[in-house]
Amino acid sequence: MKLTMAKFIMLGCLLFLSSGFALTCPDDQKQALIQFKSSILNNSTTSLSFPQGLESWNSSLDCCQWMLVTCNTRSALRQVVSLDLYNFVSSLPPEANPVDSSALSPLFRIKSLVMLDISSNYIGGLIPGDGIANLTRLAHLDMRDNSFNGSISPQLFGLRNLQYLDLSNNLLSGNLSKDVGFLQNLRVLNLDENLITSEIPQEIGNLTNMQKLSLRRNNFSGGIPQSILSLRKLEALDFSNNSLSSEIPVEIGSLSNLTSLSLSKNRLGGGIPPSIWKLSKLSTLQLDQNLLSGEIPLWLFDIEGLKILNLGGNNLTWNNNVTSTSLAPKCALSQLSLRSCRISGHIPHWLSAQDNLIFLDLSENELEGPFPDWLAELNIGNIILSDNKLSGLLPPRLFQSLNLSVLALSRNKFSGVLPENIGDANEIMILMLGDNNLSGPIPQSIWGIYRLLQLDLSRNNFSGKLIPSFNPLALLAYIDISSNRLSGDIPASFGARTRILRLGENEFSGQLPPNLSAMSKLEYLDLHNNFITGNIPKSLSQISTLQVLDLRNNSLEGQIPEALSDIPNLRILDLSINNLNGKIPPKFGNIKAMAERRDLEVSLADIFNFQIEFNDLQVIWKKSFQGLPNHNLEIYSLMDLSMNRISGEIPASLGALKGLKLLNISHNNFRGSIPSTFGGFESLESLDLSHNNLSGEIPQTFANLLQLNTLDLSNNKLTGPIPRGSQMDRLIGSNYYDNNSDLCGMQIDKPCPELLPPEYSPEPEEDRSKDSLFSWKAACIGFPVGLVITVLVMYFSGYFSLPPKHHHHSQRHGLQKTLTPFL
Repeated sequence: MKLTMAKFIMLGCLLFLSSGFALTCPDDQKQALIQFKSSILNNSTTSLSFPQGLESWNSSLDCCQWMLVTCNTRSALRQVVSLDLYNFVSSLPPEANPVDSSALSPLFRIKSLVMLDISSNYIGGLIPGDGIANLTRLAHLDMRDNSFNGSISPQLFGLRNLQYLDLSNNLLSGNLSKDVGFLQNLRVLNLDENLITSEIPQEIGNLTNMQKLSLRRNNFSGGIPQSILSLRKLEALDFSNNSLSSEIPVEIGSLSNLTSLSLSKNRLGGGIPPSIWKLSKLSTLQLDQNLLSGEIPLWLFDIEGLKILNLGGNNLTWNNNVTSTSLAPKCALSQLSLRSCRISGHIPHWLSAQDNLIFLDLSENELEGPFPDWLAELNIGNIILSDNKLSGLLPPRLFQSLNLSVLALSRNKFSGVLPENIGDANEIMILMLGDNNLSGPIPQSIWGIYRLLQLDLSRNNFSGKLIPSFNPLALLAYIDISSNRLSGDIPASFGARTRILRLGENEFSGQLPPNLSAMSKLEYLDLHNNFITGNIPKSLSQISTLQVLDLRNNSLEGQIPEALSDIPNLRILDLSINNLNGKIPPKFGNIKAMAERRDLEVSLADIFNFQIEFNDLQVIWKKSFQGLPNHNLEIYSLMDLSMNRISGEIPASLGALKGLKLLNISHNNFRGSIPSTFGGFESLESLDLSHNNLSGEIPQTFANLLQLNTLDLSNNKLTGPIPRGSQMDRLIGSNYYDNNSDLCGMQIDKPCPELLPPEYSPEPEEDRSKDSLFSWKAACIGFPVGLVITVLVMYFSGYFSLPPKHHHHSQRHGLQKTLTPFL
């Protein structure tokens, strides 16, 4: 009877469930999620009422019905098993403070979690080890693209069910030694550096169920732990973009299930382990940008499933005796990088059989000969052959491709005119043809390529008047047609999305067009070494995004517009070698970006994900022409107004530009004294005030210029003592102070008058002070002796060491010849 009743009750429950009723998630899990939502709102500075997706988290509803939440459906007891919190705080502004990792604590009470994705958010701080240890059922953990720092919590390696772990793109590094783990509650602890490592912990080998593991783009160093060989189920391993050294484990081939191995952008040495040949399932092998050496093994091309092979940027070499008959790849590659592998001769013909190839990088080799027709006919999407010795004409067939999106042929010997049908490649996004021998007019069809993002035709022999018709909705953001022979009026009808425009070193003439301000996103405008006349238009101040303005070596006249000081992001201003007059606007001391110290290396090139170097910005840096590298251009801040006809006094307000690294206002008509506020130049490395009419003393505040290493005050009317200081004492030699006849100081080996001994004249005994502790007779003897001893001590202490020599570079339009007397 009892058995029959039990069956009846069970049947009733099943019918009850099948009728559409669903049990709700446990109340404790709902409360944990509500608390998490509250902690996120308390941690963020978002102006929205809820971060993305959390608006559905209402306590009156079943949490299994909320967005981003998944509950199990195979059990009578509903529990939360998955939280998909990818990019859930994407609505936060970029300047918002990161969400602290402590805000995650409520989630760790949901012990039924199998999948947790908190990737691409603003989460910073340490990985909460104690909390993660509660999630013993966790199989999938995605924490990539955050700001987690410190070490990988040891508790994480106790999650034996973990199959997927992605910690990429964070700030993670090493661990404390186990021997100091018990000291974690101490408030102050001085640790020997031997107790701190940045290595990937050996305990990672405990995750024996792991299938996909990524620590890409962190701060790990040391070797790849041998314990990684214990992960026999591993299918994808990504340790790229770290600082790993040593060699790839010899037995890496024992991970027989590997389909993807990515170790690029580290410092790994040694050769390619022969055991990789055993990885029969391998489809992706990325070892590029390391320190690997030896000859590239041909057996790699016998791995039949291999599709992506990136070996470029190492010390590897290619056997140039390999021919199409000796190498018949069994793999069908879609991506191949053999950059900088010392490949010589013609482009290898065996590549003609790779019909699936969509990415080919053979740059920085010694390839020569023409661009082969068979390569043009392969319809490859990305062709990178820069930095070789290739020559001849570009085949028109190349631009009939419907797949071509990247073509980088810079720094070769290609010649002739560009094919008229170049615009037919309407899918092209990056076109790099700089530094060749190309000539003739630029085909008008280029300007009709809607998808074109980056165009570099610099350092060729293109000529003619450039009157392009740009689509105002075009995507073109980076344009470099500098160092050619283009003439006519300055083109200004570029697209509204233009961010970098380089037209320097051409033969453009006429006035600056006022509609340049229509490029509202412009960050970089370079028009140096042309024949531009007229005034600088005030309308440039309307481009609030402008960071670099280079108008050097033209024929501009009139006064410098005060409105330029209203450009908040202006960091580099070069108006040198023109005919500008008037005064420096006092408001130039208010240029916001120059007043801020910048130490972060943020690249203008980061607007593209594709890694191609842009041409450096050429400036007169510390008395010589130098290129400021674009990959960290944003750490520089300079103002060069030299070689004009600017007059008046130097505005004291310029001293507020604490971020300025270079100030050059030489070869003008400035008068008056040097402002004492110049001692506020906290970042200044180079100061040139030479060839003016400055008078008075050098401000004693120059002793505060701790970064100064290049100084030129010559050819003025300065007087008095040269200030002393840790940096000023190193700037020794007349070349810094020439033609200022009344200067004195140890730097020019000319004692100042107040330090010279006075002529001795006997005084009446009664006129001498009874309390005097100073004997003039002793001074006449003692001071010269002391001075000699001081000079000798200074000499042997290195005070009279010469400044470093600078290299000079040639420039077009005879600029170097013009500047030589002044450098």
